[in-house]
Amino acid sequence: MSTEITNINSGNFNQLAEAMGMNADAKTKKQGSTLARLKIDHSGVIGETTIKGKVKRVEVVDAGSYVLALTDTDTKIYQRNPKIRLFNQKFMYKKYVSSGGPEGKGMFVKTEMANDLKGDLRDNIGTFNCGKPSGWIDDYNALPQEQKDLIKSIKRVRVLFGEATFDSPLDDKGQELSPKESTPFIWEVDNRDAFKTLGVPIAQMVKQNRILPQYFINLDTEEKQISTGAKFYLPVVSLDPKEITLSDKDQETFIQFNDWITGYNDWVVGSFNDASKTTVTNKETIDEFVDVSEAVA
Repeated sequence: MSTEITNINSGNFNQLAEAMGMNADAKTKKQGSTLARLKIDHSGVIGETTIKGKVKRVEVVDAGSYVLALTDTDTKIYQRNPKIRLFNQKFMYKKYVSSGGPEGKGMFVKTEMANDLKGDLRDNIGTFNCGKPSGWIDDYNALPQEQKDLIKSIKRVRVLFGEATFDSPLDDKGQELSPKESTPFIWEVDNRDAFKTLGVPIAQMVKQNRILPQYFINLDTEEKQISTGAKFYLPVVSLDPKEITLSDKDQETFIQFNDWITGYNDWVVGSFNDASKTTVTNKETIDEFVDVSEAVA
């Protein structure tokens, strides 16, 4: 299969769209390098300031901002409305378990990544789909409560790979930073509503016979509230109308993301083959592929 993303006028859109994991959204419409982690910060960042000689606690970064955890410098940057340029999309399942990670801490069980969720996916503790039953469940209400709880604990995840641009970022003290462009990232979108929202611009690109890196996606968030009064934030997205001309560098970036995905899947499959319950023993591998302190959505 051709993987030359710069050669988009040769009739190979369908092949490239499949390689980039876009087909799932088309149908729902009628490592080379270490990756930064992109998320929504639901609680904001609290800092201190002095007002009339008294120290006050204030929100220095607004809740609902996007946060990009930079692995190369071990720092985080924030912005309410960054933009992203995608290069690949995969799907997987994950669930959190309270033990099994380094030093007995909690960990995320994750499956291998695929272009859709139609088949069974191996996970890193030797089961399939993080324990989720295969196929369609005809009568969910008839299931034992234990099985219902298990199914609820397992999240389907839209995994996005791309480059993030934070053109007016803040640090964790609320101080302005220099713009940060073209930072490779991974974003595990596991909130049910956010999962659907992020599929919309991809479906738009499919409809236009365009591939992921040809457009920026503009990001923002909207505040939501649950019955207890607690607030959380969902992504708001829009496809930038200006089409991007692809370059040889984009080809290299595409390959690097594919290499990262291959490395991750090789790790999951190796763990699956070795596992009886949980056989993840390599701390360096855990730190790279399994987040032990990951925020929701």
